[in-house]
Amino acid sequence: MQTVGYITNYLDLAQLLLYVFWVFFAGLIYYLVVENHREGYPMESSSSGRAVVKGWPIPEPKTFKLENGKSVTVPDLARKEPPLHGVSTGWGSGAPLEPQGDPMKAAIGAGAYSMREDVPEMTSHGTPVLQPLRLAPDYSVAPQDVDPRGLPVMGGDGKQGGTVKDIWIDSAEMMFRYLEVETQTSAGLRHVLLPIPFALIRRNQVEVHAIFGRHFADVPQLRNADQVTKLEEEMITAYFGGGTLYADAQRSQPLI
Repeated sequence: MQTVGYITNYLDLAQLLLYVFWVFFAGLIYYLVVENHREGYPMESSSSGRAVVKGWPIPEPKTFKLENGKSVTVPDLARKEPPLHGVSTGWGSGAPLEPQGDPMKAAIGAGAYSMREDVPEMTSHGTPVLQPLRLAPDYSVAPQDVDPRGLPVMGGDGKQGGTVKDIWIDSAEMMFRYLEVETQTSAGLRHVLLPIPFALIRRNQVEVHAIFGRHFADVPQLRNADQVTKLEEEMITAYFGGGTLYADAQRSQPLI
């Protein structure tokens, strides 16, 4: 005897909808897994000579048109990565890398960074998001806060690495991002950027634990004194990040 909702003696509408949902959900999971491999792939295995690890499944490359008229294709099978200056400490995949040369510029561990575009981040009005206060007269330091300009910058070894000459404002987030530090090098005076999160601003000085006084001379330099590109931001932040582990040889040793 047939009842409402039955299609056959062995299949009713509720079962059919359940099967349709299972098929849809399986397809959704597969789609999300494929799209999840669109950026960040193919991966590379540094312990086996930077062999390409494609994983599965890899989607077909898709090109996205950007607001500035440029386009980006992902996954990018020919993307560039920072040059690694290090050797694997073991035979297995995932073994730690031992830096070679200047460990703070080896792009390894705490000093790793990604190859972002070598152009400044721009606002919708076509001006750089990050600017020094000398070019942004509409912004200033709040009266109740310490103005670090003119204060000495002390490294983690207690030695002076330079003097704060300006502050860089993020006009999109309405916050200070960098301190511009004048430091002495073998080639003369030069200005470098110090990320605010690595600085402790006191009333009489700015303290930096990540690097030592002598290291300020080697902070990656800006191509344009009044602009910082996304790639330069990556390299500068990575330099200070690398200093937290490599500024002193003892920092990378076991605690016990």
